[in-house]
Amino acid sequence: MSAADLQREFSIRDLASEFGVTTRTIRFYEEKGLLDPRRNGTRRIYSPADRTKLRLILRGKRLGLSLDESAEIIGMYGSPGNNRRQLETLIGKIREKRSELERQREDLAVMLNELAGAERKCRAALDVLTKPADERREK
Repeated sequence: MSAADLQREFSIRDLASEFGVTTRTIRFYEEKGLLDPRRNGTRRIYSPADRTKLRLILRGKRLGLSLDESAEIIGMYGSPGNNRRQLETLIGKIREKRSELERQREDLAVMLNELAGAERKCRAALDVLTKPADERREK
């Protein structure tokens, strides 16, 4: 990142447009203490660090992390010597989420099999009901 990039400022609209979120979403993250822009009157001025934090929040959301989990990782951002800790924490969260998703996949497979069995039984019962009365009496 160049010196010019470190001095760059962003408006709430800039960030909303870049990340495909609403300005209300960004204000929500502010209310939760995850972002802390400077103010010039009523105008919010976001720094490159705020932009990075927003990127981390949204990445955490995509990974299924709670805001508290994202806040924990963001809390390490920018602290000297915490890059390793931040990455290790993120790896741990990713592993937890992966395990949770694997369990859900297994549960879904069981449910899909149960639904397929129930559908087969319903179709068989429907076949019996739709046969002419003479065919049903012969059995």
